[in-house]
Amino acid sequence: MANIHDVARVAGVSISTVSYALSGKRSIAASTKQRIDEAVLELDYRANAGARMLKGARTNILALSAPLHAGTHAPAHMTFVLSVVTAARKYDYDVLLLTQDEATSGLRRVVRSSLVDGIVLLDVSTADPRTDLVRELGLPATVIGIPNDTDGLTCVDLDFEQAAVMAVRRLVDLGHREIGLIGQAPLIYERGSNFPPRFRDAFLAEAARLGITTAFTPAAEDSAGVRAALDGLTASLPGMTGLVLHCNEPVQSMVLDLLAQRGISVPNDLSVVSACSSFSTDHLNPPLDVIPLPADQSCTRAIELTMAQLSGNVEPHVEFIEPTYVELGSTTAHRRH
Repeated sequence: MANIHDVARVAGVSISTVSYALSGKRSIAASTKQRIDEAVLELDYRANAGARMLKGARTNILALSAPLHAGTHAPAHMTFVLSVVTAARKYDYDVLLLTQDEATSGLRRVVRSSLVDGIVLLDVSTADPRTDLVRELGLPATVIGIPNDTDGLTCVDLDFEQAAVMAVRRLVDLGHREIGLIGQAPLIYERGSNFPPRFRDAFLAEAARLGITTAFTPAAEDSAGVRAALDGLTASLPGMTGLVLHCNEPVQSMVLDLLAQRGISVPNDLSVVSACSSFSTDHLNPPLDVIPLPADQSCTRAIELTMAQLSGNVEPHVEFIEPTYVELGSTTAHRRH
């Protein structure tokens, strides 16, 4: 049976163009529309029920694809889920939560059953099969995160690259010249999650541009993993006076406990910044300066963009949320001995 990829190939256009032509949510040049119609007839392609539903009644339900992978930190994950649900309720929409790891089958099933009006994707990977499926299905959809290929997609996310630059410059401006970075668990990078490498690569690039000595290590989410990560940084950077934590809350808490056990004072001996954290850091010991990851902002904007697509008022594009820096006393000027 022919699929949308076959139609795009025969018509000589992109998958997203075929999707727009079939769904009617974006105007297409008459000549292009004719080529697509001819390809549909030639291949006997039948658009799925979800795409046809765009022209009919709405269900007032959105599908939220938020797969629970191995290594997913549930509290952070559910912060985003709750933010999506809360934002959707303002538009009188309910949310159908899809958590299975093999997420494409669930999405395809609910769309073909005409259950939902639109889709929101969470926790996208750099090469996420759900993004190709979203292009194929033709329903209004917003991606929270930035995959490698954003063609034909509407995406919104915190500007992790700018957040990394902000963290580096904060410490450099205070005189720190050896700065470590503790990242997410190794599994998160291995499965291709989009945001950890974006932050890591921008951090290392900005430090290199400024002539700063750095080292990066991921941290397994247990005491042995945290100890190994901190030991590795200390060995690589014996003069480390600045540390950036781009990891979940338990890991950050374990890092601070380990520093205290070793008699390292924050910020007197080591300035520490919590980067892109979806949780409050004011209860940590000590409280950490933080560049917040605002789940409510990104999720609210994702719902706004999905609603705009339902009304035909937005073109595919990528939006970045500007990061902010919150001072809580965990950084100070480097004291040269």
